[in-house]
Amino acid sequence: MVARAVHNERPPAEDTVEAARPCPHRLTPMSSLSRDDVAHLAGLARIELSNAELDRMVGELGVILESVAKVQQAPTEGVAPMSHPMPLTNVTRPDVVRPSLGADAVLAGAPEAEQQRFSVPRILDED
Repeated sequence: MVARAVHNERPPAEDTVEAARPCPHRLTPMSSLSRDDVAHLAGLARIELSNAELDRMVGELGVILESVAKVQQAPTEGVAPMSHPMPLTNVTRPDVVRPSLGADAVLAGAPEAEQQRFSVPRILDED
């Protein structure tokens, strides 16, 4: 498969405008995705695909790559990075100490208890 990412190499320090350089995370335009490209990707992912699945995935991955290319054309200059499109605020209750069950009450329904702890079967060796 042909590498399609823009190289992240910077030229020697010059008096150039930073905006004139392509964004290193943007992909360059792709020609087309071949059946061999999909087979190579499947091999890298260790996914076994039949011939029919390879043929179908060429089209499906092509649509995905075209969609990504369209999204990358969006004007993002001056847009602050965000994790969610809508502002989120955590809604939490106040951290207030309040009475809880005692160890005897909690362990009363346990099948086995030892030294005020739940006793469970060992699943790991000491080593």
